Amino acid sequence: MCGRFVVANVGSELVSELGIDLMSDELPQPSFNIAPTALAAIVLDSAKTDPPTRRLEPARWGLVPGWAKDLSIGSRAFNARAEELEEKKMFAPALAKRRAVIPATGYYEWKVTDDGKVPLFIHPEGGEPILFAGLYEWWRSPENQWILSFTILTQEAVGGLGSVHHRMPVFLDADHADAWLDTDLEEPRDMLDAAMADAPRVAESFAWHPVDSAVGNVRNDSPELIRPI
Repeated sequence: MCGRFVVANVGSELVSELGIDLMSDELPQPSFNIAPTALAAIVLDSAKTDPPTRRLEPARWGLVPGWAKDLSIGSRAFNARAEELEEKKMFAPALAKRRAVIPATGYYEWKVTDDGKVPLFIHPEGGEPILFAGLYEWWRSPENQWILSFTILTQEAVGGLGSVHHRMPVFLDADHADAWLDTDLEEPRDMLDAAMADAPRVAESFAWHPVDSAVGNVRNDSPELIRPI
């Protein structure tokens, strides 16, 4: 699973790598402890323009489908099992039409040990951004406010990450991310399966280390959280 992640920077490197055309003026500030229901920046292609406009937008973590009665459903839908998307009413429509990429510096996972659960910070050794595969939805509130939300896809953990937790996010390299965002993609399942199969190659460049248990409190948010202990 992926229940907390870090975005220390979503700057020019990401804009260049993913060919972003438009950045929102309301992007959230860097955060070292993003939790479900918080805002994070996501990348999506808008099919309403020709050609589609690739945008970096703030979104609420936890998918809220258009048919939901209120926002609370999103607190339980911050992750989606990639293997089961077509079987779920909440995720199948977004897989077909509303795919997103979520950039991150790294993420946290809690490893079960004989001494209890130990929080680990997982990140690329070279410091480059991680790109998570995700889905997004728009929800209209009773007050007529449009809210953008997202979920992060997960798959069975591979390689060394399997020793940390049995699930991990679906990672995308730049080519897979570009294809995943394409609004003309006819077979998103094939593309997703290809990215999942490539996970061992992408994940082999990752490193991780124990961090302070303070990360467990969502009110804590500072660079100290990712420092090794």
